[in-house]
Amino acid sequence: MKIGIDKIGFNTSSYYLDLTDLANARGVDPNKYLIGIGQEKQAVVLPTQDIVTMGTMAADQMLTDADRQTITTVIVATESGIDNSKASAIYVKTLLGLGDFVRTIEFKEACYAGTAAIQAAKGLVSANPEEHVLVIAADIARYGLNTPGEVTQGGGAVAMLVTANPRILSIEGPSVPITRDVMDFWRPLGKTEAIVDGKYSTNVYIEMFLEAFKRYQELTDDDLTDFTALAFHLPFTKMGKKALEALLGDEDSLIAEKLRAQLTASQILNRKVGNLYTGSLYLSLISLLINGELAAGEKIGLFSYGSGAEGEFYTVTLQAGFETAFDKDLIESNLETRTKISVAEYEAIFNSQLGMNSEDIELNLDNDISKFRLTGIQNQKRIYTKK
Repeated sequence: MKIGIDKIGFNTSSYYLDLTDLANARGVDPNKYLIGIGQEKQAVVLPTQDIVTMGTMAADQMLTDADRQTITTVIVATESGIDNSKASAIYVKTLLGLGDFVRTIEFKEACYAGTAAIQAAKGLVSANPEEHVLVIAADIARYGLNTPGEVTQGGGAVAMLVTANPRILSIEGPSVPITRDVMDFWRPLGKTEAIVDGKYSTNVYIEMFLEAFKRYQELTDDDLTDFTALAFHLPFTKMGKKALEALLGDEDSLIAEKLRAQLTASQILNRKVGNLYTGSLYLSLISLLINGELAAGEKIGLFSYGSGAEGEFYTVTLQAGFETAFDKDLIESNLETRTKISVAEYEAIFNSQLGMNSEDIELNLDNDISKFRLTGIQNQKRIYTKK
C-alpha cells in the first residue's frame, strides 16, 4: 500500500520586506543578503496573524467539503506555540469546521517537527488505511531587530494531507533519523526570540546530513544516480547549497550538475518568504514540484533538520499526475500579489506582536484582509474569527 502526500498547500503573510531595503537600512552591502545568505524577500506577519490563522488558511485552500468529512487527525508541527497546554490543532480544527470525532495534537522539536508529524501520519494510515491525516507545519521565525539572524526571519505554513494511494508522492523507507544533544539554537521559556549560534548550527547541520545520508546508503545501497533531486530544510537558501556541496565536493558529473540545478529550483519560493522553521523543507519541496525538472516515478531525497539537534533523511516517489494534484498557480499568485512595506513599517509590525502579553487586547483588523484572523486576547484566551 502506498502512503504519502495527497494534497499540499501553502500560506504566508500578505506583506513582505525587500531585503535590499533592509541591507541599506542596516548599512550592509545588499549582496551579503542576496548572495551570501541567498534571500531576496522576507514575509512580515501582522499581529492579527499567527500559526493558527496561517495554518488554517493553508489547509482551507486545498481542502474540499468532502475532505473535511474524512479527516481523522490534525497534527500541527511548530516551535511557535501559542499555549503550553492546549494544542494549536484544536483551534485549526474549529476554524476549518471539522467534526468532533477528530484527533488533534501538536508536535515540537525545532524545525524538525514537521517531518516527525509526516512520519507519524504515515504510521496512522499504515495501521488504518481509512485515516486521513492533516499535517500542518507552521511557524514565525523571530530573532530580533538589528541582530545577526534578522535577515533569516520569515513565516508561513505548509499544509499536507497524508493518505493511502496519494496523488502527489509516496513516502518510502527506510528513513534515517539522527539526534545529538547540542546547543546551536534554543528559545528559553518566556522568550519570543530565539538564541542562535549561527556558525556552529551550520556545521552541525552539514555533519548530521552527511552522516544520515551515509547511513541511508549503507541500508539501501542507493547512490546519487538513484535520485532526481535532493531537497533540504532551508533556514536560508544558501544552507541547502552548503549541504549539497559538502556531499558532492568537486564532482562535476551529469548527476552532480542535475542535483545542483534541481536545488536551485527548490530554493525559489524560500528566497521570497524567509525561514518557516518546521515548514521550510516542505516549502522547498513545493518549490521543487513547481520549478524542477521532474517526472512520475522519480525519487527525491529529503533532509529535515531541527536545531538542538535532530535530523532525518528519507525519500519520496513522485506519483503519476502529481503536477495537477496541487494548485501551483494559487501558490505563486499569492506570493506575487503581496504588498511591499518599508523598513520602518516592518519594525513597527515586529514590535506590535502579542508576544507573552496576558492583558486583554483588541487588535486592529483594518490592514488584514485574510479569511482567518486573530482579533486579540480576552481573559488570557486567544480569540479567532472567520470571515
